Amino acid sequence: MREKIRVGIAGLGFGAEFIPIYQNHPQAEMYAICQRNPDSLHQIGEHFGVKVRYTSFEEMIQDDNIDAVHINTPIPDHAEQSIAALKAGKHVACTVPMATSVEDCRRIVEAQQQSGKNYMMMETCVYTREYLYVKHLRDTGKLGKIQFLRGAHQQEMAGWPGYWEGLPPMHYATHALSPLLALAEREAEYVMCLGSGQIAKELADKYGSPFAVESALFRLRDSNLAIEITRSLFETSREYIESFDVYADRISFEWQQLEGESPVLFVGEQAERVRVPDYADRLPEGIRPYTTQGVYDLTDHVHLSFKQGSGHGGSHPHLAHEFLMSIVENRPAFPDVYTSANWTSAGICAHESAMQGGEKVFLPKFR
Repeated sequence: MREKIRVGIAGLGFGAEFIPIYQNHPQAEMYAICQRNPDSLHQIGEHFGVKVRYTSFEEMIQDDNIDAVHINTPIPDHAEQSIAALKAGKHVACTVPMATSVEDCRRIVEAQQQSGKNYMMMETCVYTREYLYVKHLRDTGKLGKIQFLRGAHQQEMAGWPGYWEGLPPMHYATHALSPLLALAEREAEYVMCLGSGQIAKELADKYGSPFAVESALFRLRDSNLAIEITRSLFETSREYIESFDVYADRISFEWQQLEGESPVLFVGEQAERVRVPDYADRLPEGIRPYTTQGVYDLTDHVHLSFKQGSGHGGSHPHLAHEFLMSIVENRPAFPDVYTSANWTSAGICAHESAMQGGEKVFLPKFR
C-alpha cells in the first residue's frame, strides 16, 4: 500500500466540505475531484489546489493512482457508482443513503464482498458530538440499561434539486435512525410505519408517496428494545432538526427543542441542561479545527445541508478519519457495509409498511 491513501471525491456541492480535511489528514493525499459541470469543477480545483480533475465518474474510477473514492453525488446515483467503484478496486465512502432499494443494498454488499475493499456509508449522525457524548455515557456505565430510543429528522426540502421533490420521508431516514441503532448496538429486525397528512399532488406524483410525515416503530434484532422515529420533508412547519432521545434506567438524554439550546439529562425526575463537549482531541491535529467550523470559505458555496444542520455536529473530520484509518488498519469501517445496508433498508421497509397501512415488514439479513 502507498504511504498515503490517494482519495478522489465525486460531487462537489456537499463534497467540497471534505477537500481540506483530506488535504490535512496525515494518512491521505487529496488526489482528484470529479463534477459534471466543468466550470464549477475547475473553480473548486483552483481554489483548493487539486490538479487532477474529472467530469466523468467512470473515468475517475479507472485512474490507478486513486485508492479510495468518496461519493457525494445525488441519491439516485449512489448504488451504481458505489458498485462500479468497488468493482474498479477502490475503497468506497458514500454519503447517505446507501441506495434507494433493498435489492441495491444487497448488490452493494455483494460487490464489497467480491472486491474485498472497504465500504462505509458516511452517516454524520454517528459522529456528532452529541452522539459521542451519549456513547461515552453508555460505555462508562453511567447511562445504565437502555429502555427506549426515539429519533426525529424534520426538514423543509422546498427549493432543493428536483430528485428530492416528493421523496418518501423514510427513504432518507438514516439520520434519525442510525444513532439509535448504534447506541443500542443492534440492527433493526422489523418495522410498522404509518403515514400522516398529505403533500401537494405535484409532489406526491413524483414517487407515488402522499404522506407529509411518516412515523415508524422498529423492533431490534435479538433485543427487547423498540425505536420510534419521525420523518418529514415537505409542508410540515418545523425548524430543522436531526435529534435523538435515549431513555435508560440511570440517566436519560433528550435533545433540545430549539437550535441554540442545550440538551437535557434526567437523573430520576431531576433535569439539568448539559454542555456537550467537542471531541476534536480524538483526531489528528491537522483536522481538529474542522469539528467547529466549515471548511469552504467561499461563503456563497457552503452547502445548504451544512448550514441547516449546524455543521452536522462536527462530524465531518471524524467520518474522514474513520474511513482512512479503517483502510490503514485493514479493518471494517464503522458503519461497515452490512450495518449500512441495515440502516438504509430500515427506512425503505418503513415506507413500504406505511404504503400498506402499517403492516409489519421484516428487514432482510445482509450478514
